Formats: sequence, C-alpha cells, structure tokens
Amino acid sequence: MIHPVFRLAAAQPMLLAAHVGAYAELVSEELHTSAAAVQRRLLWQLGGALCLAVAAVLAGVALMLWASLAPGAAPAAWLFVATPLLPAALGLAACWRAQTHRNGEPLAQLRAQLAEDAALLAGHTAP
Repeated sequence: MIHPVFRLAAAQPMLLAAHVGAYAELVSEELHTSAAAVQRRLLWQLGGALCLAVAAVLAGVALMLWASLAPGAAPAAWLFVATPLLPAALGLAACWRAQTHRNGEPLAQLRAQLAEDAALLAGHTAP
C-alpha cells in the first residue's frame, strides 16, 4: 500500500510544493520575530550596562570630591550620594526589564504546525 503523502505528491505536486512554501514562510516569520526579540533584549541590556557604568563613574567622582573637601565644608553633602543614584536606578530597571522581556517559546508556531501535520499523517496511516 502506498503512503498517502506519496500518492498526493504523485497526483498533485503543486499542492505539496505550496505546503512546503508555507512552511518556509512560517520559518522565516518565526526567525524574524525571534531575532527582533533578541535584539530588543540586547538593547535593554546594553542600556542598563551603560547606565550602571555612568553611575559608577559618578560615584567615583563624588567620592573623590568628598575626600578632597575639608570635614564639614560640603554645603550639600547629600548630592554626593544622590547624583549617582538616578543612573544606577535606571540601569537596574533596564537590566530587570531585559531579564523579564521574554516573547515565549521560540518557534512555537512552527512546532505546533509540525505536530498538527504529524497528527494528520498519523490519522491517515492508521489501519
């Protein structure tokens, strides 16, 4: 007995070619979506790292300025602490956003379509 896929390929090859073309389009769309998600995540990580680096530099400058002043001579000593806090908070928020920014399982639609086609073929080959 001939398998239904081979019978279909012999009788209507264009239908099988269209199905393969649809698979190629689905793979292309899934890869584009996954690549865009990875790019967004990398941008969040890069932004977070840059903000944390700026905060570290500002903290170092504030520490050097505080150390160079005479004791009690700083008119607004709280600025030495507050200045690096904003970029540090932004950096931590961006890193947190990068970690929580997930778009689900990569290639999930392709896996679902393959499972659906496998179930359909299994139904046709059952005795």
